[in-house]
Amino acid sequence: MKLLEATNKNIELATNALNSDGLVAFPTETVYGLGANGLSPFAVAKIFEAKKRPTFNPLILHVSSIEMLNKIAIVDNFKIDRLIKTFWPGPLTLVLPKKNIVPDIVTAGLETVAVRMPNNKIALELIKKLNKPIAAPSANYFGRLSPTSAQHVNNQLGDKVDLILDGGECSVGVESTIVKISNDENLLLRPGGIPKEDIESIIGDLKYRTEVETPNSPGQLKIHYAPEIPIYFYDEKKIQNLSNKKLGGLFFQYSKLEKNFNSIKILSPKGGFREAASNLFSFLHQLENEKLDMIFVERLEEKGIGIAIMDRLKKAVNKYL
Repeated sequence: MKLLEATNKNIELATNALNSDGLVAFPTETVYGLGANGLSPFAVAKIFEAKKRPTFNPLILHVSSIEMLNKIAIVDNFKIDRLIKTFWPGPLTLVLPKKNIVPDIVTAGLETVAVRMPNNKIALELIKKLNKPIAAPSANYFGRLSPTSAQHVNNQLGDKVDLILDGGECSVGVESTIVKISNDENLLLRPGGIPKEDIESIIGDLKYRTEVETPNSPGQLKIHYAPEIPIYFYDEKKIQNLSNKKLGGLFFQYSKLEKNFNSIKILSPKGGFREAASNLFSFLHQLENEKLDMIFVERLEEKGIGIAIMDRLKKAVNKYL
């Protein structure tokens, strides 16, 4: 494995690795992706093996142009056109009818494929040079904390990736919003980097589809995004009975019962959801590595990107309930 600065030369090396059915981790505005040639079943199978990801959980294909989108999916709804024009490139994934060129392993055998165009120059250049869509879930072990830096990827998957392109910290910090549009209804399959309200302002009401047993897009399972140490929502009474434990606290704008915690992280001193989202996984990675017994996190108001933050936290907490 090589961890390399994302220079033009190293993007070329990454392209060569992808053309040889290798795995490349690369930055996007949301989180780092674990990429493979999205049209090669053999290469895509390596993603599932490296992540220990169940094959019933579909992947997202990343494109660099509308022309590339039209080669893999059918855009047959005016609402989809409006969303693309408004939010692409950006943290919005669309679940669309797929074309036969897309391997079944990408879509878990479904007739739909999840697609997005990332808003990151390195990611777009890599896809453009490959001239094929890149299949890329987050570059971490399945169910673990998502990576927002190249070092996060290296810590978890360093020996399983051919090359990691270091493009610095991810600006958004939570995964893309996923929606599925049909003539009958507009579905929000995963809250993410674009708030539900912003999408509704373009296409009308979104119905939020909660966890399912058989997902048709990433991010729909009940347990996900979890650190390796127990994590719970903040409970003042419970904390007072844990004086013999080393506790970490993750709070929105200010700390609570500071004397009870060995380590405290504040997501946004100014009280902004976007700043909180960009810090979420980074701070959880830090707490995970501080030899704590438990982490307690504050509940956030579920509006705007706060919905996406709470989605990640609920799924992390579910692992330890």
